[in-house]
Amino acid sequence: MKFMKLGSRPDTFYTTEAVRSVSSEVSSDLIIQVKGSRYLLHKFPLLSKCLRLQRLCSESPESSQHQIIQLPDFPGGIEAFELCAKFCYGITITLSAYNIVAARCAAEYLQMTEDVEKGNLIYKLEVFFSSCILHGWKDSIVTLQSTKAFPLWSEDLAITSRCIEAIASKVLSHPSKVSLSHSYSRRGRDDISCNGAESQRHKPEIRGWWAEDIAELGIDLYWRTMIAIKSGTRVPSNLIGDALKIYASRWLPNISRDGTVHKQAASDSDSDSTNEVTSKHRLILESMVSLLPAEKGAVSCCFLLKLLKAANILNASSSSKTELARRVGLQLEEAKVSDLLIPSLSYSTDTIYDVEIVTTILEQFMSQGQSPPTSPPRSKLGFERRRSRSAENIDFEFQESRRSSSASHSSKLKVAKLVDGYLQEIARDVNLPLSKFIAIAEAIPHFARLDHDDLYRAIDIYLKAHPDLTKSDRKRLCRILDCKKLSMEACMHAAQNELLPLRVVVQVLFFEQSRAAMAGGKVTDLPSNIKALLAAQGIDPSRPPAPLSTTTTIPAEDQWSVSGLKSPKSRMSTLRMKLAEDDELDDNEMHPDGISRQSRLKALCALPTRPKRMFGKLWSINRSASEKH
Repeated sequence: MKFMKLGSRPDTFYTTEAVRSVSSEVSSDLIIQVKGSRYLLHKFPLLSKCLRLQRLCSESPESSQHQIIQLPDFPGGIEAFELCAKFCYGITITLSAYNIVAARCAAEYLQMTEDVEKGNLIYKLEVFFSSCILHGWKDSIVTLQSTKAFPLWSEDLAITSRCIEAIASKVLSHPSKVSLSHSYSRRGRDDISCNGAESQRHKPEIRGWWAEDIAELGIDLYWRTMIAIKSGTRVPSNLIGDALKIYASRWLPNISRDGTVHKQAASDSDSDSTNEVTSKHRLILESMVSLLPAEKGAVSCCFLLKLLKAANILNASSSSKTELARRVGLQLEEAKVSDLLIPSLSYSTDTIYDVEIVTTILEQFMSQGQSPPTSPPRSKLGFERRRSRSAENIDFEFQESRRSSSASHSSKLKVAKLVDGYLQEIARDVNLPLSKFIAIAEAIPHFARLDHDDLYRAIDIYLKAHPDLTKSDRKRLCRILDCKKLSMEACMHAAQNELLPLRVVVQVLFFEQSRAAMAGGKVTDLPSNIKALLAAQGIDPSRPPAPLSTTTTIPAEDQWSVSGLKSPKSRMSTLRMKLAEDDELDDNEMHPDGISRQSRLKALCALPTRPKRMFGKLWSINRSASEKH
């Protein structure tokens, strides 16, 4: 820390009965009152250097012994006034970064200029400030911090702006060597006297201290300093991001996973009310959002989500939340499930987590400049228009392979796993509407989910947490699942899951039969009730199924598969139970097309002749196979 000593006389100020005086053979003739304190001094040494005191003395009436001067708005208080008074008496004073701002403001107030006397205090302070303070890193930081006590004076005297420029210039001087070391500011000190004396050998300067050191500044000064650093465009954006992270850990409250705010013990005075603390933290957060570098990846997705979680708790502005959501969406593949569990503090919903903001994040992620793959141009020839389903599958798989080679494909695969894990967490919330659950699940494109096991777990958790769902809602929920992408374990669980709709179980069993037929080379017979239900859905149970492709698009209601159900008895008993449940439904339950449940069952019994011929063909195949055995 650099310092400067002025004057040569020993300190002769003393206090008697709450009055500060100076030891002198000459009787005092001036009383100066500064913020409740009285100084018994002499006119000659003070008025010879202070133009303001000259004017005040000439304007005030002179008493018989002492002339009284009132200075109620003196900047810096009694400490700053005493520095100026001692300078006038020639008493030794020590100036440093800790008191130079107060002394400079006090000297300006007293008008201790060169017009009054050459080599006056303002001139000496300016020389020390320009040649020593602004050349030292720590001195500039400390001086800038001390301007908070005199904001208007510091702005008028350009102390604040000059300190910020000095700090920014040091950070920008060698940006290639700038790295983040969190301990330098606690180690090195450059204690060099501006009078020529050196109290400590100046150690070689080590870069890497700036982020932690400027984190000691208040948010207003920090914001201005970071703007000056960013304007230089020489500091890498990732270092700007790391600096913001250091500042956030220093000033913002710690937020736990469940949204509880843990206040920092040393950051706020005990006298601050809760509202004042919240407002202060809100200002810090919104200012930090405005300082985020524009480059993607300059800050981690985890840090952005922590800021977003804090923004929700602190009720930050909607613009700050929107900007954070946009930034998170640009690099969502880096996030974890716990990061997305943002507590909801809205009075309009009772959900535990803020699902709306996550939906916004997903929309932003999916809107990144990747256009969907286009289908290959089709020939105008008729046979091209009538080509087989397998050819369509090959084209679709070709497009999927093209998409997988794009830069965003891998990130979408990661986000799909992330979203399915997130759905499992929010599915436990009994107040979560079905529409919001489905909206998040459907925000992920079909190709991004290589398997649907995690999505099935989320659906199962939601069904257990919401036992009062209507059958139509359960069907609507299950339509988001593609059973062709379920593993054997998931299929076994789904086939025996009593919470799933009847149609789901039928489809699970059908796909299990189809896969078994593909594996064994023959089609086994199906129970008549399953045949009827499958025929009603337009599925021909007598035809061997086409090869299953993970990219084949079939109706959403039929997207189920199962394999590995080891017990036919258990399988059939589960189906009978489901059929019994279906028979017990209210006959007055209406279908969206206006046909009642009872009418649909009658129509099911009156199947057209074509399915009957298929069943006969299936029966003859199985009969001939049994005769051979």
